Amino acid sequence: MTPGATPEAPPKADVITWSNLPAQTAEGVERRSLPGTGASLKHIVIKAGTSAPRHDHPHEQFVIVVEGRALLTCEAGPVDLRPGMVIRFDPGAWHSADFVEDTVLIEVNLNPAG
Repeated sequence: MTPGATPEAPPKADVITWSNLPAQTAEGVERRSLPGTGASLKHIVIKAGTSAPRHDHPHEQFVIVVEGRALLTCEAGPVDLRPGMVIRFDPGAWHSADFVEDTVLIEVNLNPAG
């Protein structure tokens, strides 16, 4: 190390249990978030009968369907979402969804470039 330089913190790992993170609940949706330096991760539980109106995000997004079923509408057309499916949205790609069953999603939101 150069004299007078401050030591860098060593890389770290975080081990998280979703239930230990605070929940934000509104209108049939429970979200638990884990922010990172280049992305954020969300665990989302959605009650059957809930709708997500058409919207988009300024960032790239991946959505992993863990349980349940939803009807997604996006530029690619209608999609019947089931467990094991993964959806990727470009920044600005619109989408909406109607949740047919209680559904659990994992959402990965990448920080916008720049």
